[in-house]
Amino acid sequence: MSLQHKSEIPLYRDPDAPTEARVADLMSRMTLDEKIAQLHAVWLKLSADGHHQPRSEDFAQRDAGVPIERLLRHGLGQVTRPLGTHTVDPKEGVRALNALQRQMVEDTRLGIPVIAHEECLVGLMTKDATLFPSPLNYAATWNAELIGRVGEIIGEQARSIGCHQGLAPVLDVSRDPRWGRTEETFGEDPYLVGVMACHYVDGLQGERRDLLATLKHFVAHSASEGARNHAPVHVGPRELNDTFMLPFEMAVKLANAGSIMPAYHDIDGVPCHANRDLLEGVLREKWGFDGLIVADYAGVNLLYSHHAVARDAAAAAALAFNAGLDVELPGHECALHLAEAIERGEISLATVDAAVERVLRTKFDIGLFEHPYADPEHVNLRSAEATDVAHEVALQSAVLLRNEGVLPLKLDSAAKIAVIGPTADDPLALLAGYSFPVHLINSGEQSDLAMTTPLQALRDLLGKDRVIHARGCHIIEERRAGAPVFPGDVPLAAMSEDKVDELISQDTSDIPAAVAAAKQAEVAVVFVGDLAGLFQSGTVGEGSDTDSLTLPGVQQALLAAVVESGTPTVVVMTGGRPYTLGGLEDKVAAQIMAFAPGEKGGEALAELITGKANFSGRLPLSVPKSAGAVPYTYNHRLKSAGTPVAYHFGSRYPFGFGLSYTQFQFDGLECSTREAAIADGTFEFSFNVNNVGACDGEEIVQIYVHDKIASSARPVRELKAFARIPVASNASARVRVRIPVDMLNFTDARGERIVEPGDFDLMIGSSSRDIHLSETLTVVGHATRTLERDWRMVSEVEIVAQ
Repeated sequence: MSLQHKSEIPLYRDPDAPTEARVADLMSRMTLDEKIAQLHAVWLKLSADGHHQPRSEDFAQRDAGVPIERLLRHGLGQVTRPLGTHTVDPKEGVRALNALQRQMVEDTRLGIPVIAHEECLVGLMTKDATLFPSPLNYAATWNAELIGRVGEIIGEQARSIGCHQGLAPVLDVSRDPRWGRTEETFGEDPYLVGVMACHYVDGLQGERRDLLATLKHFVAHSASEGARNHAPVHVGPRELNDTFMLPFEMAVKLANAGSIMPAYHDIDGVPCHANRDLLEGVLREKWGFDGLIVADYAGVNLLYSHHAVARDAAAAAALAFNAGLDVELPGHECALHLAEAIERGEISLATVDAAVERVLRTKFDIGLFEHPYADPEHVNLRSAEATDVAHEVALQSAVLLRNEGVLPLKLDSAAKIAVIGPTADDPLALLAGYSFPVHLINSGEQSDLAMTTPLQALRDLLGKDRVIHARGCHIIEERRAGAPVFPGDVPLAAMSEDKVDELISQDTSDIPAAVAAAKQAEVAVVFVGDLAGLFQSGTVGEGSDTDSLTLPGVQQALLAAVVESGTPTVVVMTGGRPYTLGGLEDKVAAQIMAFAPGEKGGEALAELITGKANFSGRLPLSVPKSAGAVPYTYNHRLKSAGTPVAYHFGSRYPFGFGLSYTQFQFDGLECSTREAAIADGTFEFSFNVNNVGACDGEEIVQIYVHDKIASSARPVRELKAFARIPVASNASARVRVRIPVDMLNFTDARGERIVEPGDFDLMIGSSSRDIHLSETLTVVGHATRTLERDWRMVSEVEIVAQ
């Protein structure tokens, strides 16, 4: 660009100018209406001819009565899910997004392009994109590098359709599996969640951070009262920081996450969308977060319509933007009233300007002004590598909980296998709630799923003649449009009345045929579990909470009848939360927890069941003995089970647990550093992992610590390091671990992270319960240390000899 030409264009349009100079120049040219337009989104069904149609939703975006032309006249901050809102051919969807972008760039006074955001938790949530497994599967791999590659692929697909922000990952730390959104989490350990999140964010955003990851839901959404969606959260500041904030802190400081989304609930009466202490105080001032804070859908509106901490939409907007919000999503219900809030003295122009500056800075930094359009001829939502990675996650995440010698099934046998259960031949049963096909259910659309189900995959491997199929029962007989319950739909006066149609089937008429099939077979493989669906259109997912950990519908009766047939029974559970087997745990021959393994889940399960691949997944959350035993997590404090400890509390299958077709032993622990200085020390030790079985396998080594004496009550154990260790049959691997002293911190009464001198139990094992090696580590120092902002958050685990 010539110097003469540069002088003819506004400074903010000069790509070589510093970002801050561009922001200042553009801000100096903007009217209040143009500023406010940058602080909200619109939710439209876009059209390539420019005749866009509004989308309204009773809960997420009500009709504000503002014509589209008026909404777009002054520009726009974001457009909500341009390709993910409805079924649209991806190329046509990109053309429609380009049409909107062209309106913003060419038909508005300042030509500010718009950020397009999409959901991307389990793959880009659009037609034809790869359908990855659920985040519980991600965590069950204990393979952070693999999940980083998942993020990279999703990022590549998102960029190809003009998406600039992905609304993922979910960093909520699971506390109670009755919560419907458990399926969206990385499990119950804050360190595991944080490590997985950092790799996903790094992969999604790339080195240039030209696509923003969105950490959600800030904070403690998963600790809701009674595991109910949107319910209040009752946690103290120490637990809030140590358990729920840690993953967010890691992803902000280590992965440079570009965006954060507050949660719907209130903490001690303060809704997160109006919590300045969290959004400004912790995120920006304490952690140095420099990205965008975007509202969860309708989260600003809820400040007056549900929480009743604001009198109207203008007051709600003032509360949220004063707290630190930058963009209202998915629409504009409240942000459009910011001018009124300024006139009433409820928010200052300076506060509005600060939010607008952050939005503009982001748009400049991601290169949006220079590259506002996507190429419809280069849409890339499918690739062999993406499919392979989805397959690998499914393989590495399935957890073998029990095996009494019945698995693997023999490929070279003529024995009959009965494949039974409502999820054996249902492709939707392989998918999580934030997948595109599941989201279509509530809009009344159907998705053509070219996916191989477990039944089809087992027929392919074993031969069709060997497989006898009987469904046995339904979970939901008809997946239909229209969520039965949106949050807030049921008035208080009607809460005692049961007016919701029962979706879950209670029909037992197909069970006898399933029993007959089992009796004809050498082994019965029974597929049970969940069907994801939002707001009670399914049995798990956002708003689909439960009061029980009994298998939904009549699945327990089906399983009991098959077990009673006398045929050895393998249970394969898929879905978004662990369920109990109603006392049949000791009567089944094998049990597998596969969560929601995605589009390649059918093939992966068949390969594992037949021994073509070995199990290596480990539980990312505990499986409580019953709903009455929750909340239960492995990293509880000693008294959480009461005194005396009741036998029916706790977990049958603990955090980190999982079996294999081979066996491992641990030995040879050597601590090169048993004592480490409190100021900057690092503990270092090594040990052997021996494969003493007949086949190759991968062990997940897990390192836990316990603070023996502390100034506040501490968990019985906490995960501080982990790694996948591949070991060939009859071979060994020498593993070295380094844990910084910083990671032995906890939060004090000031809200600061501290490390105290003293002794710590070191526990090395294959699960949080199965500890094989132990030692005592000592932090040496004369006084308690307060950690600096950039403390060492990650341990190192490596194979040093094999």
